[in-house]
Amino acid sequence: MQDLWNFALELYARAGVEQACLELQDTGSDVCLLLTGAWLQRRGVRCLDERLQALQQAAAPWQREVIAPLRQVRQDWRANASQDTELAALREQVKKLELQAERVLLDRLQVLAEHWPNEAGENDWLIRLAGGNSAALQVLRGAVDHP
Repeated sequence: MQDLWNFALELYARAGVEQACLELQDTGSDVCLLLTGAWLQRRGVRCLDERLQALQQAAAPWQREVIAPLRQVRQDWRANASQDTELAALREQVKKLELQAERVLLDRLQVLAEHWPNEAGENDWLIRLAGGNSAALQVLRGAVDHP
């Protein structure tokens, strides 16, 4: 079984996936949860309400208290960093911290979900996590369904 972090890196590198994830993030989706859902979907793990809730409860505090503040600082500095090399360097460090925080979250989500069995049944994690069916979601689903 491929670990979640490496799965996420490979999936994110596929054509259109990064843009789709950013679009879904802009509409309120948690990209770490989407990537986890994609990993579970690829493994054939059934999407049950209690599993979905467990992932959301594990992710929410880390997203709110760690990842979101780092992302906000990085975004707030975008305009000024284009004209200030020192700020641009600091912004890159914040970006690396944000990515590291996302990796920690993915590691935690993997520990939570890695022993869930593969079983028959509804396993469309992505549509449940994205809360709708958009073009961006279809890009992500296509990348998961056709490795």
